[in-house]
Amino acid sequence: MLRGLLLYLSRHRGLRRWAETSPAAGLVTRRFVAGRTLEQALAVCRRLNRQGILVTLDHLGENVVSLEEARAAADAYLEALDRIAQEGLAATVSVKLTQFGLDVSLDACRSNLERVVARAAEAHTSVEVDMESSGYVERTLALVTEMHERRGHVRAVIQAYLRRSAADVAALCARGVPVRLCKGAYREPPSIAFTKRREINASFCRLAEVLLLQGAYPGLATHDPRMIAHACRFAHQHGISKDRFEFQMLYGIRRDLQRRLARGGYRLRLYVPYGEAWYPYLMRRLAERPANLLLVLRNLLRR
Repeated sequence: MLRGLLLYLSRHRGLRRWAETSPAAGLVTRRFVAGRTLEQALAVCRRLNRQGILVTLDHLGENVVSLEEARAAADAYLEALDRIAQEGLAATVSVKLTQFGLDVSLDACRSNLERVVARAAEAHTSVEVDMESSGYVERTLALVTEMHERRGHVRAVIQAYLRRSAADVAALCARGVPVRLCKGAYREPPSIAFTKRREINASFCRLAEVLLLQGAYPGLATHDPRMIAHACRFAHQHGISKDRFEFQMLYGIRRDLQRRLARGGYRLRLYVPYGEAWYPYLMRRLAERPANLLLVLRNLLRR
């Protein structure tokens, strides 16, 4: 029930408008969002890199309604990639295709994505193409696969709670497309998605095993210590070295686990969001793991 409410609130335009313009918003966002500007986000990246932690930068935004907005979003990523290259940061970028105009024009979205992927190649890094709700899966995977074949330097994202994901992982592995595996944070019907936590966890573990054995440098995105322990045991049992995969987590969540993994010699990449459009992102993160709501409340009380 709480998850459904948080997902509903993530789409509430009036509440979003109030939240993103409220002076008190900084009290909530500082824990989970690196800043409202690229400079603030880069400062966080430098600090994390000094701790031996990799990053992926996410310029927050999605579902643009004009080609001008889509092009501006791509331009923001070009600037971020230029700075990553200039400063030699251990960083990728994460993009949403609706931010690049997928709802407006498939051709424009493809052009924007290709511009960003080409710049990532020049910067010797890559683009992680976030997965959105189920209605976008087919088009997103088609564009990622096309870009992988033409330029490389992309990674797809697969959501373990979708029933189709086993087939998608097999197809991506066969083509050599790198994959980031996450559990999934959108509200989907039982006909296309697992809805029970036990089922989702089992799917995540099965897909993680396939990716560890067959994937091209997979990223396992989870804050669940049981999923992490399972992946570590499986990799050890099959002689998969720690440099052949990475764990991924969200900035500001389960920092105790982050420190533990880094100390254990595992590769860890943090998803570092920045920008003004932080509200839908934060609400979906709370919905994905409602216990995160306690972290927000504690943060407010500390301030």
